[in-house]
Amino acid sequence: MIDDVVLTAGHYEAVVTPFGAALRSARHRGRDLVAARPPGFDPSMRGAVLAPWPNRTADGRYEFDGLTHELEITEPTTRTAVHGLVTRTLFDVAARTARSAVLSTVIDRPSGYPWRMRLDVSTVVSEEGIQQRITATNESEERAPVGLGAHPSLVAGPAVPSAIDRWTLTVPADEVMLVSGDRMLPVGRVPVEGTPYDLRRRRPIADRVVNNALTALRPDDEGIVRVSLVDPADGTGVELRVDGSSPWLQVYTADHGPAGEYRHAVAVEPSTCPPDALRSGVDLRLLEPGQSTSLWWELRAL
Repeated sequence: MIDDVVLTAGHYEAVVTPFGAALRSARHRGRDLVAARPPGFDPSMRGAVLAPWPNRTADGRYEFDGLTHELEITEPTTRTAVHGLVTRTLFDVAARTARSAVLSTVIDRPSGYPWRMRLDVSTVVSEEGIQQRITATNESEERAPVGLGAHPSLVAGPAVPSAIDRWTLTVPADEVMLVSGDRMLPVGRVPVEGTPYDLRRRRPIADRVVNNALTALRPDDEGIVRVSLVDPADGTGVELRVDGSSPWLQVYTADHGPAGEYRHAVAVEPSTCPPDALRSGVDLRLLEPGQSTSLWWELRAL
């Protein structure tokens, strides 16, 4: 049995599991801010750490520095390799206090990714919220490509089927990556103006179906991008915050999967790059030997 790491401060509590360094739960005054994750592997990826790439890689095949690499196809329906290599990895608890923990692992040249990449996942709970920073460090002797992501599934009330239809969502993003209907792979980047993906002002989710990466994010005067999910019945909800380390937000309205998870939460996934970045190179981060990069995000109750 794998022991969870429970972190508390003020009225906030976070539970992190060494299995994939996933955020199993996040609460404020006992109220869920994310859809709780079951023990072990979760096919819905709730709370998962996504590395060394987030989202999909078409056909599991990409080229880098003149060589072709082939990853395992993990989503047969779209013929893609999805969400990296660590969602089933048991991380080590490298450091821990009552309020914080660092979970670490090393991706050591698996098939399709011939580099050694260290991952450190730091989760900190304070009186103001729950923060996570995912850091990748290239321990190879040659440069390596990397993309990072997180997969919190936000809730503004009980995570029951069709719950999100009653909630409102705000995502201050000016552009959206359109994707193909059959494989969910990028087909073009366009302004959100006049599309169902225009969430720059608080909008009812209602019957919107979204499984797209949003970008051209609008930070506030402090350099923070704020996403809010709210239940208009009582004004409660959750705010997800990112900084410049996350130029993309994958938004998913949970329209697939088991019946009990149908539209039960809104996944808002901070990401360093869009889908298929190992192939396109869009915002893909290239790390020289010994170089690090990171992704930061935070949850706060509304």
